[in-house]
Order: sequence, then C-alpha cells, then structure tokens
Amino acid sequence: MQRVQLSEIEERVYQAVAALEARGQVPYPDMIAEEAGLTEEQLHTPLHLLTEKNLLHREDSPMAGLDFGPRFCARQMA
Repeated sequence: MQRVQLSEIEERVYQAVAALEARGQVPYPDMIAEEAGLTEEQLHTPLHLLTEKNLLHREDSPMAGLDFGPRFCARQMA
C-alpha cells in the first residue's frame, strides 16, 4: 500500500488530532489549532486536505440542540 505524502502542516494537524484522541479529548477545531500551534484560520486548509486524503473524517454533533461544532477524527495511516 502506498504511503500518503503530507506537508509539514498537514502532519502537525494529523498528529494533533491523534494526540487529542489518545488523551480522550474531543478534537474540535479550536483544540486542534491549539495542539498544533496554529490559528483556527491556518487550520482550515489542512483539515480540508486531510479529509480529502481520507486521513481525517468530520463528525457533526450527534445530539440535537447541543452542537459544539464539528469534530475531526483520525483514521489510521497505512
């Protein structure tokens, strides 16, 4: 299986999501940005690219009326 090439910022964002999940925290964009040392504006493009590459998937709030925003969950890299 071919390994997906990631830019430095994509790697930082993926690692931030994985670290948050490993600690049992919900990877909301503001928390991902803080973990990766980025602003939320800088985070938008890498999140989109990682989702397109099928390394992250977006989940919306499962409870009606309690929408804290999307969260992004890591998929295992091959």
